[in-house]
Amino acid sequence: MCNCHALNAPKNFTHISSEPDFESAALATFQFQYQHVPVYRRFCDLLGISAEKVKALEHIPFLPIEFFKSEKILATNKSVEKIFESSGTTGATPSKHYVAELSNYESSFLAGFNHFYGAPKKFAFLALLPSYLEKGNASLVYMADRLISDSENVHSGFYLDDLDALVEKLELLETKQQKTILLGVSYALLDLIDKKNFQLQHTLVMETGGMKGRRKELIKSELHTILKNGFGVSEIHSEYGMTELLSQAYSLGKGIYRCPPWMRVLTRDTEDALSYVSQTTGGINVIDLANIYSCSFIATQDLGKVYNDGTFEIMGRFDTSDIRGCNLMVL
Repeated sequence: MCNCHALNAPKNFTHISSEPDFESAALATFQFQYQHVPVYRRFCDLLGISAEKVKALEHIPFLPIEFFKSEKILATNKSVEKIFESSGTTGATPSKHYVAELSNYESSFLAGFNHFYGAPKKFAFLALLPSYLEKGNASLVYMADRLISDSENVHSGFYLDDLDALVEKLELLETKQQKTILLGVSYALLDLIDKKNFQLQHTLVMETGGMKGRRKELIKSELHTILKNGFGVSEIHSEYGMTELLSQAYSLGKGIYRCPPWMRVLTRDTEDALSYVSQTTGGINVIDLANIYSCSFIATQDLGKVYNDGTFEIMGRFDTSDIRGCNLMVL
């Protein structure tokens, strides 16, 4: 293993603004992680891929996401500032993301939110994330807590099981014509519209997936139809992120996701993990350049389709994968 001062970690990922910028930063990140992240180095060595062989994005190996269940994926000489854990089903082994610099996560989710929605202070945030709050170390709760704080709105906050209070708050904010984001895990949003139907005009509804075994699984389009009818909105927004990442993609409707400039999604051939496909369903590979001191190149267990403009859809999951909440999707 090389000395950790031999190659500096790429920084300023939020300054990426073009495809050449992204490719250059991704290749520099690969070289850094190949040298300084022992688990990733061992994985590359097993594949027979050396740093000298990687000259383009398609040459970069993607670490299977399952490694986060069993390995400490962290650059040498870096200490752990925070450990995020996935909200897997009871008895399942959780993924653990050892985060060396929380500032990278904060920079990523704040810049990502701003990229798609503008400044958090424009909104009131109502977070309906009971199952994540129960866990206590979910990256989604950390993000929501910061957005609530930055919103500077006295009505922003978390809601556990008090749906009556949430109904009252939503109705109050609607009468004030306050721009609001209702961020909720899927089953809890369904519970809310079981209690009351709405006609929201100033509130954006964003689902973060996950039935947590509380309700039967629904395909995404079916879920969104039910939520649109129940909340009286024309579109349901979605967030795509996971414990193992420090960045999120967002869908502003119709299940089509867009990445911030420092994140990319590629699709691998389901029969050949080292080959890529486009415009057809494949396994989702994510490049997350915020994830500097862990691994920026992750092969997930999600199935999806990437379009020519870089947008993507999530179609489902591999049959063998665990059902995990922090994948933020519904089957």
